[in-house]
Amino acid sequence: MKKKIFVKGPVLSQSGYGEQARFALRALRSREDLFDIYVAPIKWGHTGWLWEESEFREWMDERITETQLLIERKELMPDISLQVTIPNEFEKMCRTNIGYTAGIETTKCSPQWLVKGNDMDKILVVSQHAKTSYAETVAKASAGEGQEPFDYRLQTPIDVVHETTPTADPEPIEGFDLEYDDNFMMISQLGPRKNFENALSWFVEEFFDKKVGLIIKTNFKSNSIADFDAINNHLKSILGKYKDRKCKVYLLHGDLSRGQLQWLYEHQDINALVNIAHGEGFGLPMFEAARAGMPIITVPWSGQLDFLSHSGKNYFQEVDYTIRPVQPQAVWDGVVQKDSMWAFADQGSYKMTLRKTLKNKKRVKETAEELKTLINEKFDTNDLYENFCQSILNTGNETEEESTVVML
Repeated sequence: MKKKIFVKGPVLSQSGYGEQARFALRALRSREDLFDIYVAPIKWGHTGWLWEESEFREWMDERITETQLLIERKELMPDISLQVTIPNEFEKMCRTNIGYTAGIETTKCSPQWLVKGNDMDKILVVSQHAKTSYAETVAKASAGEGQEPFDYRLQTPIDVVHETTPTADPEPIEGFDLEYDDNFMMISQLGPRKNFENALSWFVEEFFDKKVGLIIKTNFKSNSIADFDAINNHLKSILGKYKDRKCKVYLLHGDLSRGQLQWLYEHQDINALVNIAHGEGFGLPMFEAARAGMPIITVPWSGQLDFLSHSGKNYFQEVDYTIRPVQPQAVWDGVVQKDSMWAFADQGSYKMTLRKTLKNKKRVKETAEELKTLINEKFDTNDLYENFCQSILNTGNETEEESTVVML
């Protein structure tokens, strides 16, 4: 018999978690012989929503509408809930409950994640780093006043289920012209975890008097005009310190199609994608760029190693780093722990790696092409879909009770 699965997540959000939720839906939809799929969208911060029309978007809208009608009639009784979100939002909803999260960019997770995680029957994460950090976190708990504290851990099984995104034919971006032949690119939301300001400032310091460019695709929260103004002013405040610089910085803001992103990844004048974030659950922009054959510059730590490192070899340009406590301004109660740590890229190593990447363009590109082949072999879309579906099906639960979803 088919399993009725209720997917709750930011399926319409333009965010990393949105892409993760849509991957889950595509995977489940590939096996409609096994699953009846019901969908409830949630917001994701202040991020924007999908703007492109497609057959997949029409299908999602149809499933969302059908699900809402069944909930209003109190007729939806799913076998499985799949909750795509951060673990402190996990909840018991059905007979079988699965939490699907990008996990932890740091060395440990919140104790609340352990409690909520133990309410689940299984947890799915996107990388080995996320699994390790979640599984190895130990919190102190007490049975009551006067009782000795004891170690509290996650007991729920965790599966690593790698994700992917659809590909598209390259589509030029109208009006996008690069003045120089040598350029780098950064794609990330601007926030403490991404180490954005250092990546930009150190780039300008390294290439202050050189004909080198940096393309930045970023935002604070959304792709709105107000967000563009805020980003533009922020970049000006950083770059204003570097008068008479020869290097160029280009800002891309707003909606880009998959074809336009693919065009950037394959652009002959963009030498590498740069990411010196403090940590990544997976790192989708790096994955997409590497899948297209673009060289990657990053630190050898956190989720990106699942697709950038193979058989003990790193197929990217390495930046040295140290593991240190997270900055006070990055602490996020219930998400980024005050007593956790993450990676800090070394300034000198970063600048040297940028320099070496330009000096050894042919060798760097050859390495990127090797990585492209490996990724397309090991991250085959159909295989990933099947692995995801089998992980859902292989979730044991001896509880016979069923509950109706009555509220989102």
